[in-house]
Amino acid sequence: MSTLAEVAKLIRSKNAGPFWLTLDVMFDDRQTYEAVRDQHVLSVELISRLYMQPRECVRVFAHDAAMAIKVSIPRPHSSGSPMDTDVFGGQQYAPLLDLAVEFPRHQGHK
Repeated sequence: MSTLAEVAKLIRSKNAGPFWLTLDVMFDDRQTYEAVRDQHVLSVELISRLYMQPRECVRVFAHDAAMAIKVSIPRPHSSGSPMDTDVFGGQQYAPLLDLAVEFPRHQGHK
């Protein structure tokens, strides 16, 4: 068992306009990417729970050619508003770091 932080090449968050946040998880090998994708490590249900968003507002996209998974969610407060604590959205990826990823014993990763 590994964590997403251990197997991903890059995990980041950023604004997607003033009202949406994008979470990007990128990989540098196909086996690891496919394991995370196929296990639905970044599922709508999990993201909804982690970020306290209604399921219908969560979008998860797997991009096979880029070996990346992108998640889009509404920001809790618009970027730069008085209630906003992260104007660029760059600190919002942290809940993803410890997500579990399982690899079969006969298959290594990285």
